[in-house]
Parts: sequence; C-alpha cells; structure tokens
Amino acid sequence: MRTVIVIGVFFLAGGCGGSGASTDGRLDVVAAENAYGNIALQIGGRHVAVTSILTNPNADPHLFEPGTANGLAVAEAKVVLENGLGYDAFMTKLEDAAPSKHRVAVTMADVLGVHGKDANPHLWYDVPRLDRLAASIAGAFEHADPGHAAAYRRRLSRFDRSLGPLRQEVSAIRTRYHGVPVAYTEPVPGYLVSAAGLTNLAPASFTRPIEEGTEPPPSAVAAMNELISERRIRLLLYNGQAVSPITAGLRSAARSAGIPVVPVTETLPAGVSFQRWQVDQARALAAALGER
Repeated sequence: MRTVIVIGVFFLAGGCGGSGASTDGRLDVVAAENAYGNIALQIGGRHVAVTSILTNPNADPHLFEPGTANGLAVAEAKVVLENGLGYDAFMTKLEDAAPSKHRVAVTMADVLGVHGKDANPHLWYDVPRLDRLAASIAGAFEHADPGHAAAYRRRLSRFDRSLGPLRQEVSAIRTRYHGVPVAYTEPVPGYLVSAAGLTNLAPASFTRPIEEGTEPPPSAVAAMNELISERRIRLLLYNGQAVSPITAGLRSAARSAGIPVVPVTETLPAGVSFQRWQVDQARALAAALGER
C-alpha cells in the first residue's frame, strides 16, 4: 500500500502523516528521474536524503533496468517521485516488491492530469506547469514530515521564484518566433516547443517509433528528410541520449543543409541544477532560431 499524492497535497493539514525520517533524521526520498530528484533536494534541503535512479545523461533511459540497490532504496523510502505514463514503469515493480502503507508516492502524470498511451511523458519540460510539479513534491514532504512543513513551503517559494529566468527565456522565444516551424527527432522537448510557441512539423509516425526504439516506416523517414532537404524547418531538435543510424543521418543532413541542430537530453547532466539545465537548453534554442 502507499499514499498517493496529487494536486492539492501542499495544503494538507500539518498534523497528518508520520515522522518519515531516516536514522539521521532526514526524510528518505527516491526519485525515478534525477530532474525530479534535483527539484526535491532544492525543496527539501537539509531535511531530506534524495536518491535518484535515472542519472546518466549519456544513456538511453528507455533501456534502463533497475538493480538491487534501487530496490533497497525504494523499500526504505518514505516519499517516492515518479513520472508515470510508462516512462518509469520499473518503479511500480520496485514498489510492489516492497509494499508499505507509510510510503507517499507522487506520480507527475497524475498531478498534471496527463494520460493516454500517446501522451508525451517528458513532463519536466512543461515549463508553464513546473510550479505544479514542485508543489506536489513539497506537499508530499509535508505529508510525510509535517514537523518541517514551514521549511518546505519556504523552499518551494524560493524554487518557484528561481524559475523566473527560464520563464522569461521561453516567453521571449514565443514573442519573437511564434509559429516558426521546427522538427524534433522524438518528443523529448515537445512541451518546451509548445510553450515557446513554435510549430513542430515532425510527424508522429516518425517521432513515436524513435522514442519507443523501433523503426519508423519508410514514409515517415522520407517525410523527415523532405523537411530538411526542402529547408521547411528553421532547426532540428535532436535527442543526444537516444542515437540511432536514422537520427544520426538526419542530424548530418540538417547540418549539411545549413539547418541548426539543437541537442537536448532527457536526463539532468551532472553538476548543474534543474533550472540551469533548462535555461541553457532554452537559450541554445533561441540562439539557433536567430541563425537564420
């Protein structure tokens, strides 16, 4: 069993929940993705001990297989943060293997109300709704550790303010380049593209199979190549974590055609905050749009 947190948990009364603390007094938290883990650490500060499972920005997250250490971390966690939409289905197996009625689980897809087999799972790129994801994390911490509720709320407010430069960057792109056609090799940056007001021309018949690790049909590959050869797009967004001969070929074709290529990653790189990672990618997008 587990307690499931959705929108509104941030406003739970301070008296609910248990101590939820590890032996050193910190709240044990497991995040399936290190993007959420970094946000959790910023909100929890010294009151939380965060373990992130997907952490390698050079590996394809879709090929990840959890190990024994991951199972142990989930078994001991009082708060679990997961994406949902099948992106981190391994979390359900880990939680089912070590059921606990004291564990609080936050599924980001449920927080945002995103469902369906065709939904884009890369929710941490949804800039306009990052505050809702962060609030759900803070709410889970309050529920599991009500004694530090005030600290979690203060740090949540600080985190929300820190998103200002990212919001401004995305707004500036939207103002200057609204409607400009682009394409991505798979829908990793899809929410960012939408928030920035850009128009994605890449067909789902190409991007979805690439995301799932399967071969897109020849007609979809031809459509992508035409976007490049006919220079119908301003730039190509490229997932640097999931490289295949097909996507590598598109990247090369775009560069040969003088179309800028903007790399993105699904996993937070080491040594940077979530905000810095997203701001840097948004600025790279803006710079590439300005090349033509």
